[in-house]
Amino acid sequence: MNDKEHIVINVELADKLIASQFPHWHDLPIHQIETSGWDNRTFHLGEEMLIRMPSAACYELQVEKEHQWLPKLAPHLPYAIPTPLAMGNPEFGYPWHWSVYRLLEGDIATIDRINNLPQFATQLGTFLSALQRIDATGGPLAGSHNFYRGGPLATYDADTRKSIEILGDKIDANAVTEVWNAALASTWQRAPVWVHGDVAFDNLLVVNGDLNAVIDFGVLGIGDPACDLVMAWTFFKGESRDAFRAALRLDKDTWARGRGWALWKALIICAPLPGINPIRAEESWRTIDAVLSDHNNEKL
Repeated sequence: MNDKEHIVINVELADKLIASQFPHWHDLPIHQIETSGWDNRTFHLGEEMLIRMPSAACYELQVEKEHQWLPKLAPHLPYAIPTPLAMGNPEFGYPWHWSVYRLLEGDIATIDRINNLPQFATQLGTFLSALQRIDATGGPLAGSHNFYRGGPLATYDADTRKSIEILGDKIDANAVTEVWNAALASTWQRAPVWVHGDVAFDNLLVVNGDLNAVIDFGVLGIGDPACDLVMAWTFFKGESRDAFRAALRLDKDTWARGRGWALWKALIICAPLPGINPIRAEESWRTIDAVLSDHNNEKL
């Protein structure tokens, strides 16, 4: 039985924790947000705050990291990021540290909420470029705390090749293997830079059609920025992908590794590997096609 099967994280538990540890907020209403995420269970606390509670032991490692680093990163970034307000302690059978954050304005960045996709791609690229320029001295290197985001792509070589084997003739195995091998052919040769680690549409908030905030820094770390390029193939295409790439100004090898990160995640979902939730499988098939097409265009 894993953590998620026997620990019930609900409004009642959140209410008890707030009442016990932060009684000055106890009169505020608490309700679970509509889309709570996989790593954390998230609740509204009043109208201006959020409670985020790790859903498993492996995610608790992220709590203290966010409290330590997000306030230091925020002043250097062009868009808002979460502001930690308080860190809670284990209690009432809940075994992990948890957080209270200030609520950020915006809606999840679905295509229909974005006014101009190339402009949005430039905004996101500008944010990531600014993140990469922040002094990374003392930052957390890739490891178990962030599932090796920013670390060597070779960490997931066995998973990727196993997925290719499982999928068999459902994919063009030779073409997929070519892309994967190209991604493994280089490594980041410069000093480590900050990486968000999970740049996805549901971690981006828009207001009036433009990027307003970037959230969920649980897999924050320092290392190779290739892992932050995945949106190029999962969300952008054509002109918007070009705009994203232009805003980041990274070399071809880094983009090749970025395709590798996108391919790995799509493959393990489509296979799926044991323990992987096959959510968004249809999107993952499209990602594989986008990665293969972009790799072929790069060769021209």
